[in-house]
Amino acid sequence: MTVVRRPRRTPRERAARSGALAARRADAKAPLSPASLLQLMRLASPSLPVGGFSYSEGFESAVDALLVGDEASAQRWLADQLRLGLARADLPIVARALAAWRRGDFGHADALNRWFATTRESGELLRQAEQMGRSLALWLRHRGDADERLQRLEALQAAPTWPVAFALAAADSGASARDVLVTFAGGWAENMAQAAMKAVPLGQAAAQRILAALAAEIPGAVDSALNLASADMQAFTPMLAILSARHEEQYSRLFRS
Repeated sequence: MTVVRRPRRTPRERAARSGALAARRADAKAPLSPASLLQLMRLASPSLPVGGFSYSEGFESAVDALLVGDEASAQRWLADQLRLGLARADLPIVARALAAWRRGDFGHADALNRWFATTRESGELLRQAEQMGRSLALWLRHRGDADERLQRLEALQAAPTWPVAFALAAADSGASARDVLVTFAGGWAENMAQAAMKAVPLGQAAAQRILAALAAEIPGAVDSALNLASADMQAFTPMLAILSARHEEQYSRLFRS
């Protein structure tokens, strides 16, 4: 009898398989309670007092450079940013930080925070990540969530970054990692649709169509992030980095730099 041995998986393949299994287990969880759902909705709301509405993440410079000028080009730009940026860096960091906060692994949370800060491709993007992270930590403090994890978040150096702070804010929601990542991406899409309305400019109907298109892309981006091995995480969006750097000295601008 011939015995056929299956080839051994590489560490990268094992990590990817583990992520896929984790995503399936998350999807198998019971539906969110109303309280948990409302908590996620608050975190995704543009009214969350973290200043996300004040940034365009290079989008305003893309308009200035004539790379974006109408609804169709705005939609393509943001869909590319979701797939090439968020799905490979922000969303995987949220997923890993969420697990780290839930198990009390403060060293891993610190390492994730340092990775995210180090990989920001412009000073503007780094300042945005740190300002929004500090603001969310302050909001959690004022909300009364003064446990050891919040103290650890506030102590992160040089500052807590947005994805790591967001993960802590969602840690006690009872939501699966997939639901938390969908919430994070949905909040980003809301802010960027608002940025498109102001910068292009676009009407509200056009912004809603962009949001609908992004909503269709978000589940796939989230699944990709959950399945991504740590070795494959990256922040490499050269055009976005150039435009963000240009925005810091753009003569006329609506958004913060």
